[in-house]
Amino acid sequence: MNILILGSGGREHALAWAVMQNPKCDRLIVAPGNAGMAQIAECAKLDIEDGGAVATFAQENTIDFVIVGPEAPLANGVADRLREAGIKVFGPSAEAAKLEASKSFTKEICDAANAPTAAYGHFTDAEAAKAYIREQGAPIVVKADGLAAGKGVIVAMDDQTALDAIDDMFGGAFGGAGAEVVIEEFMEGEEASYFILCDGKTALPIGTAQDHKRVGDGDTGLNTGGMGAYSPAPVLTDEIAARAMREIVQPTVDEMAKRGTPYQGVLYAGFMIKDGQARLVEYNVRFGDPECQVLMMRLGAQALDLMLACAEERLDEAQVNWADDHAMTVVMAANGYPGSYEKGSVINGLDALPEDSKNMVFHAGTTEVDGKITASGGRVLNVTARGDSLQEARDRAYAMIEGIDWPEGFNRSDIGWRAL
Repeated sequence: MNILILGSGGREHALAWAVMQNPKCDRLIVAPGNAGMAQIAECAKLDIEDGGAVATFAQENTIDFVIVGPEAPLANGVADRLREAGIKVFGPSAEAAKLEASKSFTKEICDAANAPTAAYGHFTDAEAAKAYIREQGAPIVVKADGLAAGKGVIVAMDDQTALDAIDDMFGGAFGGAGAEVVIEEFMEGEEASYFILCDGKTALPIGTAQDHKRVGDGDTGLNTGGMGAYSPAPVLTDEIAARAMREIVQPTVDEMAKRGTPYQGVLYAGFMIKDGQARLVEYNVRFGDPECQVLMMRLGAQALDLMLACAEERLDEAQVNWADDHAMTVVMAANGYPGSYEKGSVINGLDALPEDSKNMVFHAGTTEVDGKITASGGRVLNVTARGDSLQEARDRAYAMIEGIDWPEGFNRSDIGWRAL
């Protein structure tokens, strides 16, 4: 098969790595890709948010299957254009992608499906939003309704922070994403992520993970896109997961089908878990980043078979074969991230590191310049390892970091601390 993966981050490198393990893959193109992906696949320049351009490119390159990595192309209807062109695609329609692209839409679906989630208000007017905050009191959570690249959520521990967030969002700090806001009750507990493949009817869980969002050790400092992750997530026990499938995920999939907008792709459910009960924090319509890296490390070649079964609406015949193992990924980021950071620093030592089914460095924000790997993003490398225990996976990942010579980068030293 000829396969095209859209995206340029660590998530897409992990997807490409897993796809390449599968003998079904004859040719792999990644658009736009990065320096790490260029070592295992062809990279192509392409506007991945332009459905027409992607469909034309796929036809010209006789692509059999397209895997969409990030959320923006999905929200823009790229999967719809590919389906219209008769090309198999992994990823939901624009209408179904509203589960991530609109927080208020997700709340509406939860209400219809009777799925447990935080109490909320939805506002298009700043003064009404502020009145609701004063009435409810802090702690409270303020979310930009639209896509804000993972940054449009403010967890306010006092009223003033929440009120300031309203001014920022309606003042354009998050562009169009903040023209409407959803304000939610603050949920206590431990967060975990559940990944489920859906083909429109059948929902098949493919794993759990937990990530670390804050930049500093001990989960301190600013929120980031994620500084590391591990799988499986001990807090999401089999019993809690099964109940969440019954009460939250399957009712969501059924509701989407009932509306004539069946959900096809991966559904990433973020749960808050307290006293053995999961409540929905949010849905994402693509693999998490960096959670995808640990999932792909554990799934390997079967990931392609599962994504194909999803696109071909035959998930009811598929099954996931899990090894009794653990995986961890540690993000190496540019100094200054998530604030301002320098680009262009050279990363040495990667050539000497092992690359196999247990050890892998996925590139997130890299470019090759004059034969050297250079940093071109905030989150730059995902140092990922598998082991029989989480401790073993952790030891492997941090041993690899020791071999990377990049003074302009940093990483957290405590990924997995809650579980370990």
